[in-house]
Amino acid sequence: MSAPLPDALRARFQRYIEEGLSGRAAALRLKLSPATGARWALAIRRTGRAEAAPQGRPKGKGKLDPHLGFFAEIIAQDGDITMPELSAALFDATRVRAHPNAIGKFLRKLGYTYKKSHWSPPNVTVPR
Repeated sequence: MSAPLPDALRARFQRYIEEGLSGRAAALRLKLSPATGARWALAIRRTGRAEAAPQGRPKGKGKLDPHLGFFAEIIAQDGDITMPELSAALFDATRVRAHPNAIGKFLRKLGYTYKKSHWSPPNVTVPR
């Protein structure tokens, strides 16, 4: 997704509208598309400003967010649980299907991490 057009450009557009130009004429003067001029002019008439709309996905609105307490409880009970086991437990408890990778990303975003430790048996000398 591209970045919104700058606020300085929007302010210049608003000045042209306040001087009496139409949205299309102001857009052509600023080398914008006529459709953009029409949208911005409508926004200026409705709200008094042509502000950029928020971009991106809203935070905290995923399907796993309501189940944070469930994950915290399960992890507190068994800290060595795998992502597929968490996915199965979530489905059994709430009938919500989630891919193990999605659960892993969700938990990492919340600060849950797990460091693997590679255990190797001690060096034992075998008698001959």
